[in-house]
Amino acid sequence: MTIRRLAAVFAACTLGATLGLPALFAAPESVAPATRPTTKPAATVAVPDYKVPASLTGEQLSLEAQRAFNRGEYTKALPLLNKEVAEAQAGGGQAGKVGALQEKIRVCEKALAALQADPNAAGAGTAAAPAPTAEARKPHPAPKAGEVYELTIKDLGNFDYDQEKGGNIPADVKALGGATVRLRGFMIPMDQAENITQFALVPSLFACCFGQPPQIQHTIVSNCPKGKAVSYFPDEIVVEGKLKVDEKKDDGYIVSVFEIEVSSVKVAPK
Repeated sequence: MTIRRLAAVFAACTLGATLGLPALFAAPESVAPATRPTTKPAATVAVPDYKVPASLTGEQLSLEAQRAFNRGEYTKALPLLNKEVAEAQAGGGQAGKVGALQEKIRVCEKALAALQADPNAAGAGTAAAPAPTAEARKPHPAPKAGEVYELTIKDLGNFDYDQEKGGNIPADVKALGGATVRLRGFMIPMDQAENITQFALVPSLFACCFGQPPQIQHTIVSNCPKGKAVSYFPDEIVVEGKLKVDEKKDDGYIVSVFEIEVSSVKVAPK
């Protein structure tokens, strides 16, 4: 896992027929285009103010586009991705690569269109609520064997965390490691825009558009089982699986504290 891939800050299905629901997980090579949610091009989306420097091309362009997309900076990612598609098409790029880029473009357009329709959607443009102090926070009860612990992402990470130094995860939160949890949130792909094997689950997509990525304790790294993948879904989902609580570092920086080994992904009930 790299810092680029983990920017601290996307029909109901389960991992097989055990629960009698259609499977969202599938071997990557078997995922058909028709299974991915489709979004109409957002004709009303305003052209982002960000202007791509003419000197930004090739690998640097691709890297910058990926960074912006992973961070949820859609007003910047959209023009970068459009230029990347134009370059790929001009160079006779592979259809698979162009298709993956166009999938990201649709994600950007949908998020920006939703913001244009309702700038206050999902807390967009509002400052993140401060984490509760040690005195005010409510400790988590000890999980019971066989019990699914259902809670919100912000309730799970209901503590003030020092991302620079680390080492201050409360004991009751550490005790949740190994428990089966059920969390609601939004998917941000971390590896690719289709046939996704790893994604970040965050409380809101739209705040990211205003440069307000979630705190590290409010970002859940979600790993699909080996050989399985999911299609991108733009609306709120419910993820269930085994929780891992551990400070992970990359190049000396803490990049995550929560991971979940996914067993089920469903569309969140309205």
